[in-house]
Amino acid sequence: MKKVFIDGSAGTTGLRIYERLSARKDVEILSLPEEKRKDVAARKEMINSVDVVFLCLPDEAARESVSLVENPNTVIIDASTAHRTLPDWAYGFPELSKQHEQKLLNSKRIAVPGCHASGFIALVYPLVEAGLLDKKELLTCHSITGYSGGGKKMIADYESENRSELLGAPRQYGITQQHKHLKEMKAITGIENAPIFCPIVSNFYSGMTVTVPLFASQIKGSVADVKGVYQEKYNGPFVRYQESADEGGFISGAALSRKDSMVVTVAGNEERILLVACYDNLGKGASGAAIECMNIALGVEKTKGLEL
Repeated sequence: MKKVFIDGSAGTTGLRIYERLSARKDVEILSLPEEKRKDVAARKEMINSVDVVFLCLPDEAARESVSLVENPNTVIIDASTAHRTLPDWAYGFPELSKQHEQKLLNSKRIAVPGCHASGFIALVYPLVEAGLLDKKELLTCHSITGYSGGGKKMIADYESENRSELLGAPRQYGITQQHKHLKEMKAITGIENAPIFCPIVSNFYSGMTVTVPLFASQIKGSVADVKGVYQEKYNGPFVRYQESADEGGFISGAALSRKDSMVVTVAGNEERILLVACYDNLGKGASGAAIECMNIALGVEKTKGLEL
């Protein structure tokens, strides 16, 4: 039985990881008493005594936890932004390529993709890789997410009986164009310019729809070529291409709520194209992706303990 420690288990991502793992017979979840949760010595002892550590922490705290690792066999799976673009860390999106999956298999340091970034990268990486999209193209990304992505405080705000009337409508944020996922979106896809990014949080608990709009003239090929690339790459249990993901012309942000998978689709027409990824911000966008990475790193069935 593998021993697991969730450093930051009180947060939304940590709680979902705990929920998914607690039903498994092959994993023992270890924890620190509340009074020891921020005790560096206690955390260091715990981190070096287990097989897998999930870091569900702010960036600086995640870096501190990594600095405490002395056991060469401990696998660190970091859900923060801290290590996602570092070359010595595996990027936890194995569906992107055989190289990504192989690096994840061989690494003790795994960075879980960001929620918004997961959809953008899933859509853009294959087209750049296939030569259908030039790295110099100027891109835009629109993303709508459930409010659970904002953590405990935002959840409490949205679920309060006395919540503000403003919370009943979608709210755009990241308006300075300095969102923390931009660095990752650019680095992993290999594009030369970060996209104009428009994230929106709305009045539903979990789910996410990420859209990258393109003019057909930006594609070095046809719409059929784009679909073909996705069909070939995304046909597994976690990420799959779907010819039509709408219902009566609508795509719901909550379509895959509580699931750990992602659907990629192409909409629009021969002149203007919409690349769309649907998933759960807490599933393939966070906790589900983290557990998938753990399963691969431990050599067990990839889908074990996940809802697809």
